[in-house]
Amino acid sequence: MTGRILVVDGANEHLHTVCSTLESRGLAVDVVEDGPRALAALESGRPDVILLEAGPTGMTGMEVLDHIRASPQHAGVPVILIGERVTDEELLEGYKFGADYFLSAPITPRRLLYAVGLVLGREFPE
Repeated sequence: MTGRILVVDGANEHLHTVCSTLESRGLAVDVVEDGPRALAALESGRPDVILLEAGPTGMTGMEVLDHIRASPQHAGVPVILIGERVTDEELLEGYKFGADYFLSAPITPRRLLYAVGLVLGREFPE
């Protein structure tokens, strides 16, 4: 299976799990550590999915998501927000800003593949 995933995560707590899980399914993974770098990466090519840390990454995840949704070129890219201890308010705010899915910690390979498969409209075998 092919596809390109842009991971925006400054914390790096789940980065190894995320990258190894996605790469094992044939997906190319590009990693940037903050919002400004994410927006710059979008200019060099459109990913199939963006995994975006909800917390502060130079810009908040919501600010980055707002920029993505405001861009005619990238508005349709599915965005999965990643959060640690997610409150109801954060979850609802993410959906309000246009997130396609919200993945809260702990991020397991099974939950990650489900989320990516859901937004891409395909299933990944376990």
